[in-house]
Amino acid sequence: MSEAMLSKVRKLLAQAEDPACTPAEAATFMAKATELIARYGVDRALLAAREPAGDPVGDRTVEVVAPYARDKAGLLAAVADPLRCRCVRRRQGNGFAMHLFGFASDLERVELLFTSLLVQAAHGLAGAAVPVGEHPAAFRRAWLAGFAQVVAERLRAAEAGAAAEAGVPSMTLVLADRSDRVQRRLAEVYPRLRTAPRRRLAGGGFGPGAAAGRRADLGGTGLSGTGASPGIAG
Repeated sequence: MSEAMLSKVRKLLAQAEDPACTPAEAATFMAKATELIARYGVDRALLAAREPAGDPVGDRTVEVVAPYARDKAGLLAAVADPLRCRCVRRRQGNGFAMHLFGFASDLERVELLFTSLLVQAAHGLAGAAVPVGEHPAAFRRAWLAGFAQVVAERLRAAEAGAAAEAGVPSMTLVLADRSDRVQRRLAEVYPRLRTAPRRRLAGGGFGPGAAAGRRADLGGTGLSGTGASPGIAG
């Protein structure tokens, strides 16, 4: 991502996180940051269609650590899928090594957003009151599931909007081809991949987590993030 674009996104994020910012103002800043990220993805896809060498399909590994490692991995998958990346979860110690596949520009966007959303989720959980009588861990897992689901929905909507606004008749085919190429690369590395069973969450935090996901800034804070994940208190 260009420094100019990254600077704009960082400024929008800082404005949205300002305690003096009203919810309406924060929502405006968040929407703009999301739009910039999505537009960047479409621009890179069109450029790569003309110059394939400039945006190759690749892979990278992101470490997701305890506590709530499985829930953080779910958040990463919720960010990766709408941005046309795929990830494979591998057990590593008390956490996971998430093996991501995608075009270089899309992998960059995934890490950018995931790093920011982990911090936002940690802040949101810290301020979420666990109902009396409910197990804190169960509540927090459900909270993170709600947060991840809404983030994924918002990202899909932003990506679809950016593709429609591009005004390029072949845009749908370009993006579909990118998704297919990523899937083929993943299948080459993991020819016998199994789908993990669906989780059953009993906590009552899904609704509050979903509400936090609607407020979350999808602009990102930086390009690094392959090391230890920001902590979410257990």
